[in-house]
Amino acid sequence: MTIDLEKVLVIGISSRALFNLEHENSIYQQQDIEAYRRFQLEQENRVLEKGTAFHLVDALLSLNKLSEERLVEVVVMSKNSPDTGLRVLKSIQHYGLDITRSAFTGGEPLAPFLTAYSVDLLLTRHSDDAQVAIDTENCAAALIYDPPESFQPDRDQIRIAFDADAVLFSDESEYIYKTEGLERFQQNESDNEDVVLPDGPFAKLVRLLARLNEKLGVDRSPLRLSIVTARNGPAHLRVIKTLRQWGVFVDQAFFLGGMSKEQVLSVLRPHIFFDDQPIHLINASKQIPSSQVLYRSDSLIQTLPEHAETNEAVSRFEGAEEK
Repeated sequence: MTIDLEKVLVIGISSRALFNLEHENSIYQQQDIEAYRRFQLEQENRVLEKGTAFHLVDALLSLNKLSEERLVEVVVMSKNSPDTGLRVLKSIQHYGLDITRSAFTGGEPLAPFLTAYSVDLLLTRHSDDAQVAIDTENCAAALIYDPPESFQPDRDQIRIAFDADAVLFSDESEYIYKTEGLERFQQNESDNEDVVLPDGPFAKLVRLLARLNEKLGVDRSPLRLSIVTARNGPAHLRVIKTLRQWGVFVDQAFFLGGMSKEQVLSVLRPHIFFDDQPIHLINASKQIPSSQVLYRSDSLIQTLPEHAETNEAVSRFEGAEEK
């Protein structure tokens, strides 16, 4: 089917983000590519379990049923060869996912193919691909955490939750907080209350999602957008005013003032939560699908000593190589 991918929301998803392939990935890491290939061929007719981003993909694809025009397209982007990727394709077919496009790169990096498929959001288990995507600024990208053990998605609504700074907005204010403290951060946000916050890596994506809501009709669309942020008063005013200037309507905003995000997220039960800090994600990921938004390579936050802890946390949640 011919479709202009520039006119739809395109999600690029790795096979390990869509399905639970952690056992298979451990075979690749601990043995070799041939052992991995043999295992995949032997298990070819065994359906893969749902991965962290499965419910989000399934839910977003359901939006196409509510419109005469196609709104969402999903592309499987995997470093498998076409031969070892056949099990992934069979699992997609088994679950009835409306996914017809795929890219099996045979070990080559995924990032260079993002533009070819007009990808707006890359969901992956491999930090290198997520980092390249974030640095190019052409699409949003997130590092998917392990699947929560007993997550049950909302069947009536599609809930997507975002952190604010370094996700929807740039990390400029976050850098002030990290280097000069909370009081200076609050003063800066109060002084600049009417100054629109600069775009962050997910600014384009949230605008696209807001347009989907407009196309479907706000009263008809099941898509719900939420912000869950450590900001509180008076810094919350700049967030609200920025979104208003963007023309983006969010359904909910939770300004926590440093409280744990875990409890709010456990009630909200989003199909996915995007945050830049592992400290907010590690516990939350046990209850709801979670993913980390990496800082740009040229971000000043990358130069801070505590950023080494973030890098260490990233390594815990990815394999040595995405297959």
